Amino acid sequence: MRALTALLLLASGAYAQFRSTVPLVVAPTSVADSKGRYVDGLTLEDLILYDNNVPQTIQMDWMSYPISLVVVVQTSDNAGAVIDKLGASGILLTELVAADRGETALITYSGTVKLLQDFTTETDAVTHALRSLRKEGGQAVALEAVGEALKLLEKRPAGRRRVVLVIGEKKDRGSAATLPEIVEQVERQNAAVYWLTFSPFLQPFTVKPKTVEETKPEAQRIKDTACAVCPKPDNRPAPPDVGPGSLIYGLGELFRLSKPDLAVLFTRITGGRTISFLQKGALEHAIQLIGEEIHRQYILSFSPKTVEPEIYHSIRVVVKGRPELQVRTREGYWAVN
Repeated sequence: MRALTALLLLASGAYAQFRSTVPLVVAPTSVADSKGRYVDGLTLEDLILYDNNVPQTIQMDWMSYPISLVVVVQTSDNAGAVIDKLGASGILLTELVAADRGETALITYSGTVKLLQDFTTETDAVTHALRSLRKEGGQAVALEAVGEALKLLEKRPAGRRRVVLVIGEKKDRGSAATLPEIVEQVERQNAAVYWLTFSPFLQPFTVKPKTVEETKPEAQRIKDTACAVCPKPDNRPAPPDVGPGSLIYGLGELFRLSKPDLAVLFTRITGGRTISFLQKGALEHAIQLIGEEIHRQYILSFSPKTVEPEIYHSIRVVVKGRPELQVRTREGYWAVN
């Protein structure tokens, strides 16, 4: 949770900032009917927000704040099948998720974290960056990657919604960063985290098997031509992979020590969403679902009546007289100094 940075919209259209010592909690809230259709048109009088079962005085932002989106992609050795699926997703991320007046940045992580594309409004730049993704090592420092995404967002102007979209495993492997420090960062920025997860064991079975020729370096591959006397490409099935993603590797992963499910943790405390996928079509559909949800949410905010540092506060929102509606918001927040 961070100090409230309020914005006053001047008649000239310019923004002036003032800072208050009153803490602010932002709670993006989705309301749907029994068939999963979003419910629009609700007002402040329709909604009640409880903080540790205490009703709060809430505000609803009517403005459509532009989005600063950081896409965080795992590029470790066991993410190759996912990388192959992402090449055409640039337009979905920029046009459906970041959308009008939005901006998108791209970070990758394996054993290290890299900024592949700084914030841009250009779809072509994001698409080019996604198509240049390559596998890089065996670790997956997800916590450090989320931390770097939050550092990028911290530099963005006030008055923008801050969204992190992680595409990777649910677990962290090798981060020096600690869970409490990253949770505190995400709380201070009121950022929303969405997580698209995959199984490193199952992903390789969702792509077309490679031939021997396709496993060669690009410069050494033989092109399939009509030349009768030219060497022909080796289209035999490639030998089975015993590395990340293979059956042997997968069985080994089953015996790894249990670690926190970062996807569930971050999405629940920030009001985001976790979606698992296998096929490319499912990945694209998941991105579309996230884009639709982000742009159909009610952005609620409140200043807690009581603030006890280091105490977890649970949040719930209900629609007055409409118990049949499904309401989803962040599950809570940590009150930090």
